Amino acid sequence: MQTIDNPKYVFVCGLGRSGTSVLARNVARLENCTGFKNTGVLQDEGQFLQDVYPSDNVYGGAGAFGFDPRAHLTENSPLLTPENALKLRQSWERYWDQTKAIRVEKTPGNLLKTRFLQAVFPNSYFVVARRHPVPVSMANNQRWKVTFAPLHNLFDHWLHCYGLFEEDKSYLKHVYELTYEDYIENPSKCYDEIARFIGTRVPQVPKEDSFYHVTQWRDPVGLRVPESAMERVSGTHNEKYFKHWSQLLNDSPFKRYYRYIAATYEPKFAKYDYSLIKGFAVNEESVHQAARISTNTAAVYCRMADACAMLVRAAIRSRGYIKRRLRAQLPESAKLKVKHMLRKMAITKRPDLISS
Repeated sequence: MQTIDNPKYVFVCGLGRSGTSVLARNVARLENCTGFKNTGVLQDEGQFLQDVYPSDNVYGGAGAFGFDPRAHLTENSPLLTPENALKLRQSWERYWDQTKAIRVEKTPGNLLKTRFLQAVFPNSYFVVARRHPVPVSMANNQRWKVTFAPLHNLFDHWLHCYGLFEEDKSYLKHVYELTYEDYIENPSKCYDEIARFIGTRVPQVPKEDSFYHVTQWRDPVGLRVPESAMERVSGTHNEKYFKHWSQLLNDSPFKRYYRYIAATYEPKFAKYDYSLIKGFAVNEESVHQAARISTNTAAVYCRMADACAMLVRAAIRSRGYIKRRLRAQLPESAKLKVKHMLRKMAITKRPDLISS
């Protein structure tokens, strides 16, 4: 039986926008488990609560960090020293409930650090989530606009990161993998399997519960989540992105580009049981025809997508620069008034926050 003197460490990882945040919070609600909360950092991610290795943002952000070789850490990393191992453990231990024997951490980029973490935390378990590349890539594009990138680059990033994990997996002692699609279809089954995997049980649904807030990107209030009850999950978000992808394949002025990358990446994602063509109301033959173009034409498509992404990124960053300059000129009293106003507006839209 696991004891607080010999705890287990459960690392929930997978590319950003793969459902890892809600999954990690729900795993931390299993019996004898503890996770990070009320830390004040984005999504209570462990990467922001330590300084042994840089955060994903240093390596390019959600849709690019994996391309930087420094983001991939193993047991052979020069960062793996006794001093750093102790430092990392101490950084995270203070955020875990020390009365619980199973300690949960979640950082998407730890998908590329599993071997390193296993060396630092020998009694470690990895819960690895994978989601269809279309919603992952589109969500990263829309949510993290400062790292706006064309879809073919984001598809490459998805394949690169999970390809590295496939290579690392053989070195790991304890791994549980699940897809976002299976998770939203039958979350109870996933909780039961994860509980058995890490040696615990799914708790009874509490009769009463309290709530806390999770810090989110540019959200003055944060996400309100229950303390003990499992958070609900649904496929609504997936459907939204799938509908958008179908529109790009069928109606976009740039549909030749989208059909070209769909046909080009189809066999690569098929290895993971995902399709960019099937189920999107597009004529499959027309998509495959788009792939039968010259190398020069394909290069033009991708360069045009790169150029559009660069223009959008430049415009967004210019607006951000102007906002930062204006904010710097405001006195502290004005900044506080703006902050209170934003919070009041958020509460007006979400009156349930008042009770918490």
